[in-house]
Amino acid sequence: MFRLAARKQSQFVSLVTKRNQSFWASIQKAPADKILGLTVLYNNDTNPNKINLGVGAYRDNEGKPWILPSVKAAEEILSKTEVNKEYVPIVGSPKFNELIKKMLYTNDEAGLQLLKDERIVTAQGISGTGSLRVLGEFIKTFHSNKKVLVPNPTWANHVAILEKSGLITDKYSYYDFETNALNESGMLADLAAAEPGTVVLLHACCHNPTGVDPELEQWDKILDVISEKKLLPILDMAYQGFRSGNPIDDLAILFKFNKAVADGKLPNFMLSQSFAKNMGLYGERVGSLSLITSGAEESVRVKSQLEKVIRPLYSSPPSHGSKLVEIILSEESIYNQWLEDVKIMSDRLVDMRALLYDKLKNTYGNKLNWEHLLNQKGMFCYTGLSEEQVQKLIEKSVYLTSDGRISIAGIYPANVDNLAKAIHEVTSE
Repeated sequence: MFRLAARKQSQFVSLVTKRNQSFWASIQKAPADKILGLTVLYNNDTNPNKINLGVGAYRDNEGKPWILPSVKAAEEILSKTEVNKEYVPIVGSPKFNELIKKMLYTNDEAGLQLLKDERIVTAQGISGTGSLRVLGEFIKTFHSNKKVLVPNPTWANHVAILEKSGLITDKYSYYDFETNALNESGMLADLAAAEPGTVVLLHACCHNPTGVDPELEQWDKILDVISEKKLLPILDMAYQGFRSGNPIDDLAILFKFNKAVADGKLPNFMLSQSFAKNMGLYGERVGSLSLITSGAEESVRVKSQLEKVIRPLYSSPPSHGSKLVEIILSEESIYNQWLEDVKIMSDRLVDMRALLYDKLKNTYGNKLNWEHLLNQKGMFCYTGLSEEQVQKLIEKSVYLTSDGRISIAGIYPANVDNLAKAIHEVTSE
C-alpha cells in the first residue's frame, strides 16, 4: 500500500513538473560569437600588455575609441536644433535619403543619369548589417533565384544574415591562401559557372576579412562575367574611405556599376552601405540601401514593396544617427572636417601596417614574407597565421580570430613591439 501511494505521488509530481516545464527547456546553449567571444576573453585577461585585434572598431594612437570631431560638431548643432523624437517614415528620413543619393550618385556621369531617370530607390537602413538583411528579404520575396554566392572567405555574419532571410548561400573563390592575394582566375571561373539570376555578394572596398580588393581593371573583368551570366550583384560597402583615405574616391567601384547599368550591360544591382566605420557611428546603427530599377514607374512599385518588407522587421529606422549624418553631409564646414577625419583614420591604418612590417622584418628579422601587410587595404589584414599559431598568440595575450585575421586598428605605437615579438616567436618555432 505504501509503495503504491509513493508511486502515485511520484507520478503526480512528474505530471506537475512536465505541465510547468519551461517551453525553452530543450534549447541548447549556442556557441559564442567568434569575435565577441574574443572580447570576453580579452576583458578577463589580467595581463597589462594584452592586445585585442579582434573587434573591427577604430582606435586612436593610444588604443582608445575616437569620436570624430565632425560628429562632435554635428552633435552640438543637433542639441540646439532638434525639435522632436518622432518616428521617421518606414524607409527613413527623406532628407537623409536625398543626401545619400547626392553622396553616392552625383559624383559620376552615369550616377547622375540614373538619378535623372529615377532609377534609384534608396532607404535608410540599420547600418550595413540591417540594410543587407532588408535586401535579403526583398530578394527572397521578389527574386526567382534564392541562391547567393559570397566570397571565400567573407565576413561570417554575411552568411548568417542571408540565410536567416531564407536564401541559400554558396562560395566563390576569392582569396589565394598561398599568395595572400586575390584569386582572380578562380573568382572569374566560379562566377562564370553560376546559373543566370544568381545573386552575388561583392565587397566594394577593404574586403573583410582579407583586406584584398580587386584592382580597377580586375573589376572590369568581374563586371563582364556578371553581365554575360546575367547575375544580380549586391555591393556591400562598409569601409568607404578606408581604402584611399577619401570617401568619394572609394566610390570608384560604384561608378563602374553605375556605368554598366547606364550602358545597358546590367539591368539591376543593389547596394548596402554603412556609416559605422567612416563616421564612427557604430552604436547609432545608421546606413543605407539602394536598389537600381529600370525606370521611374518601376521605382514607385519597388519602393512600395520595400516599405512592406521593412514594416514588419523594425517598423522604421532610428533617427538620432541619421540626423547626425544629415548635418555632416549638408553643412560644408562639417563635411570638410569629416573628410579630414576619414583621412586621419585611413592614414593611421596605413602607418600601423608599415610599423608592424618594419618591426617584424627589421627589428626581429622574421624570415616570412610580410608584403601582404602593406598590400592589403583597410581595417583588416589576413596574416596567413595558422590556427595553431593563433592559439599560441592568444596564450601570449594577443587576441585575434582563428583564421588569422587581425584588426589593424587595434595596433598602436605602445603595443606594436610586443605584437611583433609575439608574432615572430610563434612563426619562428
